[in-house]
Formats: sequence, C-alpha cells, structure tokens
Amino acid sequence: MPQKRIIVDLSDRRLYLFDGDSLVRSYPVGIGRIATATPTGSLHIVSKSPNPGGPFGAYWMGLSKPHYGIHGTNDPSSIGKRVSHGCIRMYNHDVLDLAGRVSIGTPVTIRN
Repeated sequence: MPQKRIIVDLSDRRLYLFDGDSLVRSYPVGIGRIATATPTGSLHIVSKSPNPGGPFGAYWMGLSKPHYGIHGTNDPSSIGKRVSHGCIRMYNHDVLDLAGRVSIGTPVTIRN
C-alpha cells in the first residue's frame, strides 16, 4: 500500500502531497524569513490540532523539530512569501484539506 508523504519545496514555495509516487495535491505556502528560515531535512508530523488560536489559523500540524509546524494563517496575503518564523503557512482551506488527508507520523521532507 503506498504511503502518503509531504515534500515542501522552499524555492517554489509549494507543499506537495504524494501517495507513493503519485502527486495527490499541490498547495502554495508561506515560509520562513531569511533570518528565521524554515529548516530543511527529513521530519514527520507529531501532532494535529484544530483551531489552535492566535496566528495559526484553522489548523496546526506540529513537526518533529520542536516549535515548527504546518499551519493555517490569519493573514492570507502572506502565502507565497518569506514571512514566518520558520513555520510553513497555508491558506486555511488548504490546511484543513491537507489535515484530512494525512496522519500523525506522515513523513515531511523540506528542501531548498
């Protein structure tokens, strides 16, 4: 059975959801500023929280690197830009869609 996995490509500011080798969805994202860059490497989802409050929009998915996550935003104009403190920001409707498709343990690769 194919396994779902996420690839975040920082250079094109997109998050890709794969099931095995098949691309399921592609979403635009906001990423970390140069001074607070989004970390690269192999991570995985460790927590999922709807309605986390504050600037995190409709959903938070915590990553295995503490204090980093994939989350919604209360500032949709930030998507596609270098604006965060290292987290991966998504439109609220996109993060809700993604959260419904992945589970805790889903691998996340972040690359330049």
